[in-house]
Amino acid sequence: MASSDFRRQLAGYGLTTAHIFYRRPDHPWLIQSYVWQEYDLCPIFPELQRFLDFWREKLDGALHSVTVAHSNLIKPAELKSVDGLFRLN
Repeated sequence: MASSDFRRQLAGYGLTTAHIFYRRPDHPWLIQSYVWQEYDLCPIFPELQRFLDFWREKLDGALHSVTVAHSNLIKPAELKSVDGLFRLN
């Protein structure tokens, strides 16, 4: 049985990494960073949008900026059928 992450990759999801910079609530002049990583759909990024909405609603640190990197881990040319199995004893 294939994992849920693998099934998501076959559905077009790719690994998305967001480097989030935010202001500390107790020291607004100080900027910290947080790295978020999840499988998401490029270019609309619904999972990242959901996370950022949660951040704005529930967390005190105001967002400063977000840098996003995305990679499709499975590409059509990389998916090949297997014609046979070889067993090593």
